[in-house]
Amino acid sequence: MANKAILLFSLLVLFLGLSGLSDATKYKKLVGIYELRKGDFSIKVTNWGATIISVVVPDNKGNLADIVLGYDSIRSYVNGTYYFGALVGRVANRIAGARFTINGTPYRLYRNNGNNSLHGGHRGYNAVIWDVKEKVDGDSPYITFYYHSFDGEQGFPGDVDVYVTYKISHDYKLAVTMHAKPGNKLTPINLAQHSYWNLGGHSSGTILNHRVQIFASHITPVNSELIPTGQITSVDNTPFDFRKPVTVGSQISQVEGGYDINYVVDSTPDELGLRKVAVVEDSRSGRVMELWANQPGVQFYTGNFLNGTEGKGGAKYMQHDGLCLETQDYPDAVHHANFPNEIYGPGQAYEHLMLYKFSARK
Repeated sequence: MANKAILLFSLLVLFLGLSGLSDATKYKKLVGIYELRKGDFSIKVTNWGATIISVVVPDNKGNLADIVLGYDSIRSYVNGTYYFGALVGRVANRIAGARFTINGTPYRLYRNNGNNSLHGGHRGYNAVIWDVKEKVDGDSPYITFYYHSFDGEQGFPGDVDVYVTYKISHDYKLAVTMHAKPGNKLTPINLAQHSYWNLGGHSSGTILNHRVQIFASHITPVNSELIPTGQITSVDNTPFDFRKPVTVGSQISQVEGGYDINYVVDSTPDELGLRKVAVVEDSRSGRVMELWANQPGVQFYTGNFLNGTEGKGGAKYMQHDGLCLETQDYPDAVHHANFPNEIYGPGQAYEHLMLYKFSARK
């Protein structure tokens, strides 16, 4: 059962949440849960939203725990609003006014965050059924999901073929590869993996005592709607300075609501183009997570809007019970010429690589 889909839903059950798909697609696709395992390291994923459901790793005493927040049922993921573990797009984060222009042509998007578009609209890539293209067990198990994003989906121009692969590449290393290729029009693409991490275990309470280091000396400040102003400012002498490891809670009272900001990653790329983005450590369990990626930014979010939602095993997830590190292009880049480009056209490929390295310190 561990190597097969262990939970299947007919699209008759999911019909109301899947408007926009053809009738044939609605009735043929199924949602499943799939496991990858290497020794005592395992993850579970689902093709609903290409979502990470669980990541189980040992602590410094060998005790196993699931360290990502989430739900017990696919139905809860369908109805959820927190993007637990999801692959978000076509454009992650916010687009101001839910509109943009490419070469003089205006496009209007679905507004799902006040006047703005968030994580691709009300039915972004987190809220669709992906195809399971390949699943391989063995020494380096992996699974690849595929989604065809159609021209006009949530207002975005052009067709895009999107792939994401989750792979246990070595002991306690999880690689995430996102690949997207436009078909016929220029379009913005900015994908992100939206897992909420708690290295003490998903139900262990606050992450305010987690020590975090982010390899970034600048942020992209935002306005009251969490839309970037277009500035790029230093973290010097601010509560956003995580260049040296500090606990999340040490300065969070100086940030209204908690952290929810894009950092400009400035570490040196390795031979694969990956840069060290962040290190997170839980002193109680000894668990450590390193994050490497090839993207220019990372959104640091401290679960500010969690308000007691019921998660796995009946856990109640409260504010700051999980943190996100979403590697990405800068938010709202379509409106800021000084931000890295996120417009891709036919013949161009979007490549987003992430590598999580887990360990445990005594």
